[in-house]
Amino acid sequence: MPSPQKQKGSGFEREIAKFLSAKYDESFIRAPGSGAYVGGKNQVRKEMLHEGQIRSFKGDIVPGHSFSKMNAECKFYADFPFHLLLTGECKQLDSWLDQLLDVEDEGDMNILFMKFNRIGKFVVVQPKLSWVTDNFIFYASKKYGDWIIIEFDNFFEHNAGLVKLYSGTEPKPSNSTDTTSKFSINTIDIT
Repeated sequence: MPSPQKQKGSGFEREIAKFLSAKYDESFIRAPGSGAYVGGKNQVRKEMLHEGQIRSFKGDIVPGHSFSKMNAECKFYADFPFHLLLTGECKQLDSWLDQLLDVEDEGDMNILFMKFNRIGKFVVVQPKLSWVTDNFIFYASKKYGDWIIIEFDNFFEHNAGLVKLYSGTEPKPSNSTDTTSKFSINTIDIT
């Protein structure tokens, strides 16, 4: 029988998968066995798997079909040392970023979902992409560079479309001769 901590973490992964499925009307699921099947010393396994299989074993969430560049980890803990974010050496967050970046492929949109008892849910993303928010915590990790932490509901209220844009596959060139774009996004670059 899994430990209570493992059950708690697995439950949060299912909660995030269910939320994303409802938000984007696509199927997101908790990764089978949820762990680094293709990360760390297991990178060699990528050579034997096709893209769909790699996505199934990368991170904690298997994203919907149009989110091929999403790399997601989920963490649910009793507490978090927010004060250490000011030092640039928050070992707990750095270990989670290590897990996230260990399975990253070039061009991935890396996202860490965090939940803490009696505190709330948060999203951690890299500011190399533009995000919209009115409040955030900036974390300058000495090991993994710059990250921003945004409250979960606020993040998705302002960034649901950007998550889909940044996580999707690159658009293929069309045969159309119309070169005018009728689509634009206004974002605030906080970097």
